Order: sequence, then C-alpha cells, then structure tokens
Amino acid sequence: MNVAAPARSFTNPVYDGYFADPFVLQVGDEFFAYGTNNETNSRFAFEVLRSTDLVHWESLGRAIEAVDGLDAKDHWAPEVAHIDDRFYMYFSAGVKDRGHCIRVAIADRPEGPFEYDGCMLTEHELFAIDASPFRDDDGSWYMYYARDVLDGDRVGTALAVDRLPEPTRLAGQPVDVLRATADWQIFKREREMYGAVYDWHTLEGPFVVKRQDRYWCFYSGGAWTGAGYGVSYAVADSPLGPFLEPGEGPLLMRSRTPELQGPGHCSIVVGPEGNDWIVYHAWDAGHTARRMCIDRLDWTADGPRMSGPTATAQPY
Repeated sequence: MNVAAPARSFTNPVYDGYFADPFVLQVGDEFFAYGTNNETNSRFAFEVLRSTDLVHWESLGRAIEAVDGLDAKDHWAPEVAHIDDRFYMYFSAGVKDRGHCIRVAIADRPEGPFEYDGCMLTEHELFAIDASPFRDDDGSWYMYYARDVLDGDRVGTALAVDRLPEPTRLAGQPVDVLRATADWQIFKREREMYGAVYDWHTLEGPFVVKRQDRYWCFYSGGAWTGAGYGVSYAVADSPLGPFLEPGEGPLLMRSRTPELQGPGHCSIVVGPEGNDWIVYHAWDAGHTARRMCIDRLDWTADGPRMSGPTATAQPY
C-alpha cells in the first residue's frame, strides 16, 4: 500500500532572530538572506542566513565590517547582486535617521566577507536608503532606492531609480518612481527635518520584478514602527517608468494583529518549486523584534495577490 508523504508546512516567522529588511538571493540550489540587525557596539553588520527551501535557515555570521566614521554608525537594508562572478552588497550607512548614503561592498562568495573600500553612490542626495538593484532582460542594470524630497504637496521620503552602468557607479540621472499620495503613507506629523517642520510621508523599501511583460515596483509606506505600515505596488511598461498605482493602498499587505504587525520591506524570490515567494519582516505582538516571514505570491489577471501576512501553518 502506498502511503502519502506528509504535507510540508511552515509557520511565520521562519527565523526567530531579529532580521529586518530581509533580502534573499538564490545562488545555485541555495538561498542566502541578508538583513538589518545591527548589534550595539558591534564591529560587524548584517547577518547572513542560508537555506535550501526558504523555510529552514542557518546563520553564517556577519557579512561586513562596519563602516568606521562619525557619519556612519547605523547600517541598513543590504541587498546583493551577482554580477560577473562577484557579489556586490548595496546598503546605506548614517547616524540613526540622518545622513544615510548608499554604499557598495564586494565579495567573492555570497556569504562574504564583503569588503568596503569607501565607494558611495548617492553623495548628491540629502538622504538615501534601501538600494535595490534590478537586472532587465537585456542585461541592463538599474538601482531603485528611497530618497528625501522637500518639494511637492506631500514632503518626505520617496522612491527613485537610476541606471547602474557599472556595479560601483550610478549614471547620475535619477528619476522619480513614486511620491506619497495618501495619508496612510504619513510617517509622522509635524516632524522637524532640515530646519523646518513637515507632515512627513515615507515610501521606502522598493523592489522591482518583471512579470506579465510589465515592471512591478513593490514598496512599503507609513511608519515602520507601527501597525499601520504596509506594502503596496505600482506598475510600469519600462524600468524607468512612469509607474502608476492601480488603486488605493496598501494594496498587497497590512497588519494581521496581534501576531504580525507592520509587515513590510519585502523582496521576492522564485522558490524551489518555481513559484514566487514574498519575503518580508513583521513585528511580533510585543514589538520586541522585526522577524523574517515568507508567503506565497500569486499572479492573476489583476496583478499580484497573496493571503498574508500569515500567522498559521501554511503549505510549501
């Protein structure tokens, strides 16, 4: 008699430690995750995890020696691109929420160690974070990121894109991807910034994939510290836009209280079975840690859909 194999399942979070801004890169049959979880007074930044199924992860330690400087104490949101047999880590460093600049470190292996030699990509910006490299079908590379803008009706952090003609150089011609359009994207009212007071809006964590012959830019909006933080998306016919939102957000994911609050800063990876999975962080009920979660992402005639964030057992 044939006995059916037991169904495989997982329950979020898939990694118990603090692991914010998760990005997953597939290399061969393995997956490597990189996340923000800086330790106080640590000489090293960014934990690296490894998995073969996106569910069971082992820690490989830290990726990079922290940038040493008075203007770069906090390290955020690493993403890694595999270009010509080398691995390029794009991240920002600054002091708390001020002065962040996107930087590049290089390694010969996905687990690192990554070496940073001072290369910066966004000295022209007031503040730039959440770098996300994207390779188009023709081999061209682009860099999506979040930057501060002080003009327009809704001042705050917005999304931009620039060409990446070389792994360590932007073209220097950034264009807007999205700016804030709604109150759900407010980070803080009456926030003191750059010598003035604003109702500050935040769009951050851009991540682009090409599906259905179009370019889909996923992003997070609002205050990452609270339950109102969520994930939405916009779509374009070109990697440089224009990107349009097909409805009022957040379109993809909101808090599932009390288990998973403030889901956001996602990346998307094709899993072992050939399906898209969205990888994101969410607070626990006590707001003690942002932890890595995953959920299946499906594509319909109306765009991406998911049932998450899920807090119960899910098949995989």
